[in-house]
Amino acid sequence: MSMNVVTLLYLIASVCFIQALKGLSHPTTSIRGNVFGMVGMAIAVLTTAALIVTLSGGRMVGLGWVLLGLVVGGGYGAYRAKTVEMTAMPELVAFFHSMIGLAAVFIGVAAVVEPWAFGITALPVAAAVGIQTPEGAVVVDGFLRYPIPYGNRLELFLGAAIGAITFSGSVIAFGKLSGKYKFRLFQGAPVQFKGQHMLNLILGLVTIGLGLLFVATESWTAFFAMLVLAFVMGVLIIIPIGGADMPVVVSMLNSYSGWAAAGIGFSLNNAMLIVAGSLVGSSGAILSYIMCKAMNRSFFNVILGGFGGETATAGGAAKEQRPVKSGSADDAAFVLSNAETVVIVPGYGLAVARAQHAVKELAAKLTEHGVTVKYAIHPVAGRMPGHMNVLLAEAEVPYDQVFEMEDINGEFGQVDVAIILGANDVVNPAALQKGTPIYGMPILEAYKAKTVIVNKRSMAAGYAGLDNELFYMDKTMMVFGDAKKVVEDMAKAIE
Repeated sequence: MSMNVVTLLYLIASVCFIQALKGLSHPTTSIRGNVFGMVGMAIAVLTTAALIVTLSGGRMVGLGWVLLGLVVGGGYGAYRAKTVEMTAMPELVAFFHSMIGLAAVFIGVAAVVEPWAFGITALPVAAAVGIQTPEGAVVVDGFLRYPIPYGNRLELFLGAAIGAITFSGSVIAFGKLSGKYKFRLFQGAPVQFKGQHMLNLILGLVTIGLGLLFVATESWTAFFAMLVLAFVMGVLIIIPIGGADMPVVVSMLNSYSGWAAAGIGFSLNNAMLIVAGSLVGSSGAILSYIMCKAMNRSFFNVILGGFGGETATAGGAAKEQRPVKSGSADDAAFVLSNAETVVIVPGYGLAVARAQHAVKELAAKLTEHGVTVKYAIHPVAGRMPGHMNVLLAEAEVPYDQVFEMEDINGEFGQVDVAIILGANDVVNPAALQKGTPIYGMPILEAYKAKTVIVNKRSMAAGYAGLDNELFYMDKTMMVFGDAKKVVEDMAKAIE
């Protein structure tokens, strides 16, 4: 296979990836986006396999290892994707990010230890005749092997360092997101200690210094010491971040994994890795910005763990027990069936209860009674970006009933009933009060509805650790219990 054909096929794959991102920007085109992504990846994989055979002179030994990796990794990925519960989707995403980061580290290490195996520092002796032999070059197996060029050293340093931070940071994110695994050391709550930011700054500067030392001297000691510090930094960067900021962390780690892949792509002179990594890195960075804007948060404030510090204080304070107006599923069903417009606000509690199908059935019953039903989605509802959209899509909720926050907030004042299922911080009016940790965070304005029905297991606070004044309003009815059972009881009562 000629390099012209390889370049053309990689270009086609790149166009498919761009179309995939475009398609994934909206639920109605997401299936098409996924198809483009799969086609692009298939082209990239097959082209790379053919290139391996070509570069090895037709030998299949190297390709055998690649195929083994594809079978093992692809098989496990397919198994996890098919069996994963909707509540575990954020953890699965964090796990995948960690694997991308670790792959970048392994490739970086291999390229530093044996750069000639990647074509970085080797020339056939015949081709080297007449050129000035670089200092330190040796002839091995008919190849002139010389020191790694400075540009490649810089690329290897950046790719491996970002990959290491991505791996260890994603492992901690996995632990914070996990609700049922035994990895609970850093789960949910932020972990902070005195001098934490100064330690992170010092480690970051030392890591950069070691990386530049490797670039200057090609010292293995500097490279591996830099990797160790990068792994440590990944842990220290993520542990002070509270649960409310985890959607931003997930998208941020997604961006890191892309830049790690792009850095390694430059080192290997692989255009496909560079393009794909850049697409993932840039799209993840943009998504992180969108998430921060949706929470009225500074990206650097999130990374420095500022939110975690405030939430820890708020969540640790003793709360005064206050009376609320509670009702049964039958009471809620009576209110819903007599409404003209109903807006359903899903939250992570809905995912935990696996109640999405029951909610769709409830909405269908209300629609049969002439009630207009809509769904309101907050950008950071759940534990990762788009979590609630995926949840509703799994239940085949019609896309034209699902509205983003900015599209539906203006309607809440005319809504008869807003029913909140397992959501908390994203509807908390405390975001309107100066001095609260979530002040300025855009929320779904469910408090403006004529009647509010809230389903929760208890009065426990959300990720932000704050009481929700919405729960204590005169027009609010609390219906306690498992979301799936409560919603199913509502649907039966409406019959």
